[in-house]
Amino acid sequence: MTTTGEDRATALTGPWWWTRWRSALFDGSLALVSAAECAAEGVPFARDAGVPLLAGVVFGLLAGSVLIVRRRWPIAVVLVAIAVTPAQMGFLMGIVGLYTLAACELPRRVIAALAGMSLLGTMIVTFVRVRQDMARGDFTLGDWFVPFAAVTTSLGLTAPPLLLGLYVGARRRLMESLRERADSLERELQLLAERAEERAEWARNEERTRIAREMHDVVAHRVSLMVVHAAALQAVARKDPEKAVRNAALVGDMGRQALTELREMLGVLRSGEGQERERRERASASVPLVAVGVAAAAAASRAVGGAGGVEGPCLAELEELVGQSAAAGMVVDLSVQGESRSYEAEIEQTAYRVVQEALTNVHKHAAGAKTYVRLAHRVSEIAMQVENEPPPEQASASSVRLPSGGNGLLGMKERVVALGGVFVSGPTDAGGFRVSAVIPAS
Repeated sequence: MTTTGEDRATALTGPWWWTRWRSALFDGSLALVSAAECAAEGVPFARDAGVPLLAGVVFGLLAGSVLIVRRRWPIAVVLVAIAVTPAQMGFLMGIVGLYTLAACELPRRVIAALAGMSLLGTMIVTFVRVRQDMARGDFTLGDWFVPFAAVTTSLGLTAPPLLLGLYVGARRRLMESLRERADSLERELQLLAERAEERAEWARNEERTRIAREMHDVVAHRVSLMVVHAAALQAVARKDPEKAVRNAALVGDMGRQALTELREMLGVLRSGEGQERERRERASASVPLVAVGVAAAAAASRAVGGAGGVEGPCLAELEELVGQSAAAGMVVDLSVQGESRSYEAEIEQTAYRVVQEALTNVHKHAAGAKTYVRLAHRVSEIAMQVENEPPPEQASASSVRLPSGGNGLLGMKERVVALGGVFVSGPTDAGGFRVSAVIPAS
């Protein structure tokens, strides 16, 4: 970052009020030259004033050395230069003092007042001296030369340093403003970079959550049905061999479907990693989790029951989903209210996933319980409810205990809320459990 303001104020390397040693040496050299000039000009001043030459020289040395403080007290330098103007000394001090005065951060009215005093003093002294010289016969020009010489001399000694100082001061302030703007832009860029990193981290977390939710919805339902059928197969293997064969076939079909869907999702993730590896070789970049999440979601959307080329599950496949649970031994009652119609793909997929996950939870936690699946098509929304009765004690005792990660209800709520819907779940007064969701469809 550039050094401005307080940073530069604390970066002084020169003595006293100078920012650098080079500035101190430069001002010291100017003061020496000015003192020598004033000392030389003090000799004729002492002769004309009738004072000892040594007094005139000492006076000139003291007056000229005031230039050493031009950066700290420019007003004092200009006032001293104006004061010694009648003695015809301190020309260098007056020029440098006016330049420093105009270049520093002082009110314009102060600069104008002191510049006017210097101009007027130089004009009066020049007018008097030229008139005296013409009276002695040193010049033979006309009377017009006296005011002309006075005006041109005063303007020549006052205007150039004043204008140059104003230009340098304005340029210095402009550069300071540009440095401050550069610092401000740099701080803003750093803040934007931090916010962009935070947004990227948030996006990565969102995609990880989305991928985990898709994999849970796709695999958990299949595996839960496989475990239920395996338990039923174990129970009827000796009593009813034909039913055992049918259950074994169902377990095999569901296992193959689960493996196929899992292979598709892992393939998408691996392809995303391969593409990212190639992209990193071309240019350093972060893992495109958004693209991977979208691809994983697309693979997950082909989950339950052959979609027949349709992208993702839809409400038309709800009967097949209920039939799979019924085949696993669950007593399911499906009721549909309202006129069935097509919705956006994301709405139908979310509604399907809510019913699917609710049925999976019944298999896990209330095996053997009668379940009611209700779907209502309304004017501007679609509502679904899955409610199960308390499981029979005998079924509860003999049911297979399926592991639960506690993410099913959370995933359903995230899906519904993302579409602006309402999700409610909880136990019923009868001892069962109810899952309800309403999704806007307008």
